[in-house]
Amino acid sequence: MIKEKNIYINRELSWLKFNERVLQEAADTEVPLIERLRFLGIFSNNLDEFFKVRYATVKRIYEAGKGGKSELGGIKAGDLLEKITEIVIQQQINSGKILDSIEAQLQQENIHVINESQIKDDYHEFVKNYFYQEISPALVVIMLNEDVGLPELKDISAYLTVKMSSTNAKDQLALIEISSAMDRFVVLPKIDDKNYIIMLDDILRYCLDDIFNIFSYDTICAHMIKITRDGELDFDSDLSKSFIDKLSESVKDRKSGAPVRFVYDKNIDQETLNFLLSKMGIDEKESIIPGGRYHNRRDYMSFPSLGRTDLLYSKINPLPVKGLSLEDSIFKTIAKKDYLIYTPYHTFSYVVKFLREAALDPKVKTIKITIYRLAQISHVASSLINAAKNGKKVTVSIELRARFDEEANINYAEQMQDEGVNMLFGVTGLKVHAKMCVIERKENDKLVRYGFISTGNFNESTAKIYTDFTLMTANPKILKDVYKVFNFLEVNYKVNRYKHIITSPHYTKSKIFALIDNEIEAAKKGQPAFIKLKINSISSYKMIDKLYEASRAGVKIQMIVRGLCCLVPGIKGMSENIEIISIIDKFLEHTRLYIFSNNQNPKIFISSADWMTRNIDNRVEVSCPIYDEEIKQELQQLYNICWNDNVKSRIINATQDNSYRRNNKPKIRAQFHTYEYYLNKLEG
Repeated sequence: MIKEKNIYINRELSWLKFNERVLQEAADTEVPLIERLRFLGIFSNNLDEFFKVRYATVKRIYEAGKGGKSELGGIKAGDLLEKITEIVIQQQINSGKILDSIEAQLQQENIHVINESQIKDDYHEFVKNYFYQEISPALVVIMLNEDVGLPELKDISAYLTVKMSSTNAKDQLALIEISSAMDRFVVLPKIDDKNYIIMLDDILRYCLDDIFNIFSYDTICAHMIKITRDGELDFDSDLSKSFIDKLSESVKDRKSGAPVRFVYDKNIDQETLNFLLSKMGIDEKESIIPGGRYHNRRDYMSFPSLGRTDLLYSKINPLPVKGLSLEDSIFKTIAKKDYLIYTPYHTFSYVVKFLREAALDPKVKTIKITIYRLAQISHVASSLINAAKNGKKVTVSIELRARFDEEANINYAEQMQDEGVNMLFGVTGLKVHAKMCVIERKENDKLVRYGFISTGNFNESTAKIYTDFTLMTANPKILKDVYKVFNFLEVNYKVNRYKHIITSPHYTKSKIFALIDNEIEAAKKGQPAFIKLKINSISSYKMIDKLYEASRAGVKIQMIVRGLCCLVPGIKGMSENIEIISIIDKFLEHTRLYIFSNNQNPKIFISSADWMTRNIDNRVEVSCPIYDEEIKQELQQLYNICWNDNVKSRIINATQDNSYRRNNKPKIRAQFHTYEYYLNKLEG
């Protein structure tokens, strides 16, 4: 049992436990084979971002000479860095074993991932041609020596360290960049109904003599290395530069950020390893991790399917929302009642249709929308540009600092600005994370508002794999408040009052606390009292302490937390009334839903905000109340489906052991049951 003083789980260690749940999906033999490879890729990609951001933050605390215990849940920064490295090394070992197992099972399906030593004579010409036609023209090779400094290595690429040895001369070293712009997996021609795939790395190994034919050597070998850099952005204070210019320069500087992780092939010789570490200035403060033959396993997210749909999850056809037609005016439909869209179970086309209709409708005068992450080819952006060209006053608040999407957002911002869209670039010191849109339409000489509020980004690509709620509404009370948020984004010094929505940074903590206090009072009076939350992460100590207070008062609390969770549930006298599960499955659980008993008249909110300090205090967020009784019932039923999952849910507890929740009840797999729920609604 955790000691009384350790009432929080460290957020970095909790996050690593979340990523372990992703790795569990890769290990799960019930998951289709190629999907398991893709979960390995997600695990690796997550880990990359973790080191760029969270590990880098802890490292900064350590280097500033701070212990960091108050910020880090009771752990000293130096100790935490060592603990992270220890856990990651073990996870990397496990991921390697899982990969070996998957590749062995792929062979049983006549899919063979081969290396350079397994290239058949039949493939010699194909591989050589592929090298000279596709790889060689774009190849970046860096020669290394003791007298010349090492150029900055990219943290989006892996490198082969090549060592050429000769009995009569000094060893020569070189680096070959494994460019992220190239396909990592090369599909070879089929032989006897067998599929063969080779990695780009191994084609390079096969062609080392072709690359280095001007050198004399007796032996040549190659081992992979990978570096991860601090991903935080540092802004200069030059007042003459625009925010976009500052951000663009900061994104470029990120590419040469301080190294925070170095992964290497454990079979590399020690002399070469020491040379590389010395050249890169990497010492004991960095996370130096021995690994296998291949790095950048995030590329497995794009492992070729070879047409083997039997080794993939079955694709679902997004369903229509009952009563909401893409063939009719969305404005006319939502003028009568609110509608809930739940992607990917429902089609995202409703959002695009709404914006397309607004762009063409002569009665629409203004469109205001927030944007956090857009798809690579965005119908949302093109609809807004279309509206501006049709004379609508379009205002877009775009968050240029959406981490690792900065460049894409800058490009879209400049494109929309050139087309006459009024661009807002956030609020000083705050990220705009709210997901909302409001339009004004002239009807009978007065302006009527329509809009939508969402838990997710307005992104066609992620809408296919992220679960998110979007409320389509013409409720004037809600939209009046939403309109006020846009006024705040345009005139930052004026703090508005809101009667219905809950907003960060000014009101989320106080309003949520008031809702929790209401449950506490009910529990003390012996009345029914419960709180049900579905969020991505919880790390705010203030919010956690308030939930502990509610638990001690007897409020029953159920939480579904996908990612990091610093709250310790089930501790007698502190959190014994709190239960937490986490669901990792086919889709990324991204919905944020708050349900409060409110004396058996539930108050329900969908929200853009997790319960982290950044969402409560350092971002513009919106939590939207649900007033439509039918939708309130729907959301409670959807929550219960998730809560009753006994296939893909893991129990979050003090030991953080990620055990699956199993019981003798009929199997409920929440994501699959949710789709069936909506199928039944359509048929009912």
